[in-house]
Amino acid sequence: MKYVLAPLADYTNAAFRRLCHGFGADLTYTEMVSAAALAHGSSPTRHLLEVLPGEGPVACQLFGHIPDELAFAAREVTALKRFVSIDLNAGCPMPRIVQGGDGAAMIRNPQVVRDCLAAIRAETNLPVTLKTRPGPSPDKVVMFELLDAAESTGCAGLTLHGRFTSQKHGGEIHYDLIAELVRRAKIPITGNGNVYDRSTADLMALTGVSAIMIGRAALKNPWLFGDLKSGGETPSGDVLVARQNAVFQDHVANLIELHAQLSRRFPNDHVPPLGDYLLGFVRTHLFHYFRGRPNVATFRRQLNDIHTLAELQSAATPFLNQHATVES
Repeated sequence: MKYVLAPLADYTNAAFRRLCHGFGADLTYTEMVSAAALAHGSSPTRHLLEVLPGEGPVACQLFGHIPDELAFAAREVTALKRFVSIDLNAGCPMPRIVQGGDGAAMIRNPQVVRDCLAAIRAETNLPVTLKTRPGPSPDKVVMFELLDAAESTGCAGLTLHGRFTSQKHGGEIHYDLIAELVRRAKIPITGNGNVYDRSTADLMALTGVSAIMIGRAALKNPWLFGDLKSGGETPSGDVLVARQNAVFQDHVANLIELHAQLSRRFPNDHVPPLGDYLLGFVRTHLFHYFRGRPNVATFRRQLNDIHTLAELQSAATPFLNQHATVES
């Protein structure tokens, strides 16, 4: 079974993707990249397209609902020669995405999805895929129309998040719908939703999917990909603490490298100072590793007064040197 890292806004930048690839992710995705922003020349959006050495295969995920903008974005992404495929997001349920007519809003009219996929396909020689949901709500299942849109436009695959838009990121996964889509599909189907350990991965695998996509669970356990492939169990206690500490250090090192690359490539784009850049991620992403650790609240408060890499390292060292059992 192949395991892939889901596109996660504000999280799956090059630093985190390289981390997950090192632990065994077969494919990773960029954060959602706005086709409209690319078409209008947004430099910060182009920052999302940075790739670090050693990441392995990376797919670029675009969002948008205007074919001409998606066509422009497809040309831009293809010209970079960094990505193995382009994915269209027609499943994100977040209000700021849906209110703009993008993401999950698109599946209310499958013809819009078809037109957008056709526009992308016409402008790239990369494989094109679709990420979507069964439908807006249980009384409106549109996944078969979406599958037809993908297959008729020559897409190379489809990822189905097994919840309806109305469920957002909570509630049951509709494994029966994923399995039915697999049975009808002529292209590979990737299953997504609520995979966080061996038992949930096994449930998804029973649907017959070709690959399993892991999202939020990877934020806390980027090593999950390797554990699933090896059949091992995630460690606990001091062994888990040691692993978390090592991952924290590797992640910060990746961020430092990514910041340097951004600064070189975009010298006039006001890339934030390194200290601010790192703390933006530490205050959000990296705390996923440390839930349940003693004194994590104190460490978080200290970050409010930190502005440089040296100050971050000084505050983090005593926290990382603690060896105590972690609560799940």
